[in-house]
Amino acid sequence: MKQVIIDGQSLTIETVIEVAHDPAIHVNLSNEAVERINKASEAVANFIETGQIAYGITTGFGAFKDRLIPLEDVEKLQENIILSHAVGVGDALDEATTRAMMLIRANTLAKGHSGIRLQVLELLLSLLNHNVLPLIPEKGSLGASGDLAPLAHMSLPLIGQGYVIFEGELRPSQEVLNELGLSPVRLAAKEGLALTNGTTLMTAIGTLMVHHAENIMRTANLASAITLEAQNGTTRAYTHQIHAIRPQNGQMETAAMMRDLLKNSNLTRPDDPTNIQDAYTLRCVPQVHGAVSHTLSFVRGVIETELNSVTDNPLLFWDENDQPFIVSGGNFHGEPLALALDYLAIAFADLGNMSERRIAKLIDSKPESNTYPDFLIAKGGVNSGFMLLQYTAAALASENKSLAHPSSLDSIPSSGNVEDHVSMGATAAVHCRQVMQNVAIIIAIELMSACQAVDFRLQDLPNATMGDGTSQAYKLLRRHVPFFEADTWFQPYMLTVSDMVWEGEFAKLI
Repeated sequence: MKQVIIDGQSLTIETVIEVAHDPAIHVNLSNEAVERINKASEAVANFIETGQIAYGITTGFGAFKDRLIPLEDVEKLQENIILSHAVGVGDALDEATTRAMMLIRANTLAKGHSGIRLQVLELLLSLLNHNVLPLIPEKGSLGASGDLAPLAHMSLPLIGQGYVIFEGELRPSQEVLNELGLSPVRLAAKEGLALTNGTTLMTAIGTLMVHHAENIMRTANLASAITLEAQNGTTRAYTHQIHAIRPQNGQMETAAMMRDLLKNSNLTRPDDPTNIQDAYTLRCVPQVHGAVSHTLSFVRGVIETELNSVTDNPLLFWDENDQPFIVSGGNFHGEPLALALDYLAIAFADLGNMSERRIAKLIDSKPESNTYPDFLIAKGGVNSGFMLLQYTAAALASENKSLAHPSSLDSIPSSGNVEDHVSMGATAAVHCRQVMQNVAIIIAIELMSACQAVDFRLQDLPNATMGDGTSQAYKLLRRHVPFFEADTWFQPYMLTVSDMVWEGEFAKLI
């Protein structure tokens, strides 16, 4: 059995992806994390015993920040925050996102600044290790104070409330806990707040989207390279010297990748004096795809930092004499993630725009350099060919333009205007995910279209060869998608290829 040890300091995107998709992996705390957790929970207990006033521990929440809580109600306060805040709506999160949330929240709490007891965190990890997944609606978070409603739903099973998905069935949490021999906890001071206050949903979705975006990014370069071959284009625009004098991050790397993918291809015309330059969607791949790649690198950095950050409030620290003190701050605010995920959605929406325009060129035989029929099908008229595949790509590209409107531009004050600016980061994350899913389909359609067009070219040029990289992608696609001699039901092929794009089957070739 594979184990992952979390310590609050070294969690990576790759580890989150692995745990999110593999329920067989067990997650445990490092010894150092256990020591920090125990030290912090002892400090909270001491604050209660000495009667110190601390937000969310001996006071109410939000607009009730000045309302002191009697000692006998401190534990009830923590249970109430879970129950009252679990008011999310919408579709339930998928398994991978839920598992990612549980892992990321546990890692945040493992840093030892939140005051949660070890037994609570161990129960959360036990649920994860048994693949008992809380039912978490995806809507309801304002992105400050963190993802309150989603995290409250994640925490309900810890107190024997709510529902979980276990072995494919939706069941009451307490029923599954009993079956597994696990007992719910009675939350102590600070624990309900520590569980619910943080940027965990947006970080979980963001982590998954960085992973899938990297797959899509590399595949988009592959698709554009095959389109260049299908269009009988020139590789001059990828010449090293052009990009060396504008060394923008991403641009030089993309140009180099295009050169590698097209190496040894004789379906392009690098030396043809009659073909001076191609349309922007081919000529400017390094500039546009490179800028998207640079955006992705930036967002990866934001996510990597957030994975090992403490994002609840208030937080525990120790002075030079090792005496604990507690401070209220705003690490729960999701603005860094909201802006980054908006940025990622905008960039990938534009990547989809580029791809859709290349698809439109592929189905139009009017350019003189094209040697294939309209809509990439013989006997046009009785056959419609790839006509409607381009419609689908256009519809998704259009939808992305709405989805990419920045969620972070909006803010609606809440909690009696105490929480008077919020990030809408969870909305940004959900929109970013939909943009990514749409772009994966658009890129899949381009791959299918470009390979269909290349096959028509190869019928006229039987001795021609594709590039070193493009030929590998072509072979992979042809193992799942045939050359179409007549109309068929294209959708199953389109969905198969989009899944391959999403999961990185083409990206692995580069």
